[in-house]
Amino acid sequence: MEEKQKPIFKKFIAAVGVALGVIYILNPTMGVFELLPDALPIIGNLDEGAAVYLIFAGLRYLGLDLLKYFDRIKK
Repeated sequence: MEEKQKPIFKKFIAAVGVALGVIYILNPTMGVFELLPDALPIIGNLDEGAAVYLIFAGLRYLGLDLLKYFDRIKK
């Protein structure tokens, strides 16, 4: 069967989300700009976790599922 073609604007939005997540993780401002300061207990690293989730979700939508490499159960 043919796979249904995804709309180009959704692919664009996914690619922008991946790019923004990578830029946020690379943190070119060296910690000057952060949504949540890392010094806050427990919730300080949630913004980085959200950025990584955005990267994985965007890549999965674009057809590159990296999470399958973290599967510990052999099928």
